[in-house]
Amino acid sequence: MTTLYRNGRIFDGERMIGGHAVLVDGERITRVAREGEFEGFAGEEVDCSGGTVMPGLIDCHVHLLFRGEPDPMAALEKLDAAHAVVRALEHAADTLRGGTTSVRDCGGREYQEFAVRNACNDGRFPGPTIRAAGKMICMTGGHGNRMGRVADGPDEVVKAVREQVHAGCDLVKIMATGGVMTPGVNPEDAHYSAREMAIGIAEAKRFHRPTASHAQGAEGILNATRGGVTSIEHGIFMNEECCREMVERGTFLVPTLAALRNILDHVEAGIPDYVIEKATRCAEAHERSVRMFNEAGGRIALGTDAGTPFNLHGHNSDELGLMVDVGLSNLEALRAGTSNAADLMGLEDRGRIAEGAAADLLVVEGDPSRDIAAAADRARHRRVVKNGEVVPGRSRQG
Repeated sequence: MTTLYRNGRIFDGERMIGGHAVLVDGERITRVAREGEFEGFAGEEVDCSGGTVMPGLIDCHVHLLFRGEPDPMAALEKLDAAHAVVRALEHAADTLRGGTTSVRDCGGREYQEFAVRNACNDGRFPGPTIRAAGKMICMTGGHGNRMGRVADGPDEVVKAVREQVHAGCDLVKIMATGGVMTPGVNPEDAHYSAREMAIGIAEAKRFHRPTASHAQGAEGILNATRGGVTSIEHGIFMNEECCREMVERGTFLVPTLAALRNILDHVEAGIPDYVIEKATRCAEAHERSVRMFNEAGGRIALGTDAGTPFNLHGHNSDELGLMVDVGLSNLEALRAGTSNAADLMGLEDRGRIAEGAAADLLVVEGDPSRDIAAAADRARHRRVVKNGEVVPGRSRQG
């Protein structure tokens, strides 16, 4: 079946285009050309007047097993594997209905999220294209230790990386610093040494896996960056040295602004006190770091940390507005959520509207290059398309 999207603007992942239409045949975009070249077209037409056709959004940092409870880890610990997987499939479907057509799961429990990944990627259940890290690799007592793979010293880190590769990970995540959601750790402290980080990253690269590093403090950011990490997650206390080296090396930043924002917007909702204290301490530095990195010309990819407190699956598009609030232009935010994110995840055929690309589309009301809410506000999403098929309904969460 062929479908022609016409009479609207097109954001192709890089720029806005007027006067063009998009032809979808099956799962692929087969042509992007001027409206006049489709005169006499006899297939299905979608009138996009007053709207914009853009790539489906891509979120480079989610946790599908978490539901956004005040204490997601404590809630997950009460679930057996079967119920956790079923719930994560619901989260995947919510994500897709919310306009996000690809995600990167940055840490799960006992590879339960791999079952969700496989079911969605095979088309057996509705959901985005999923890339998954498996177990987060962390030091003894480090951030994420309640469900991560604890490893101390270079040899053990190498073994932990090999375990993730053997289990079937798409990327390897290594925890460079403390974090907000783990009690008793300081987000500014470097956890792994520079040598441990570099060896873990090198081992992942040896088996053709990109790497992501939870890195909030400056020393940990530098350890991961100098070790050759693909992306820095959060980057809260980035300094000028971190920023310069990341830009020089082409290291991506995945800011996850929604994570802290949703904590601070719900301080009376049962979130543990230690989480609120650390989130409050981090918020201003986080916004400053993202602004500095963007102004330096660094590559930013959208990520939300969806699943953390009140950070709901299906609301991933909110991150676009948060990025604009801290200084990105509308087009920079849109690129972060489409082409940049696709480049980070290695999704060569997604994140752009181009001939031969997968037909992952989001049709929105208005022009998001002028008003970011056109893409950020789910109420303004007219149509979500995944691999050429229209996604029914809206996100159930929230």
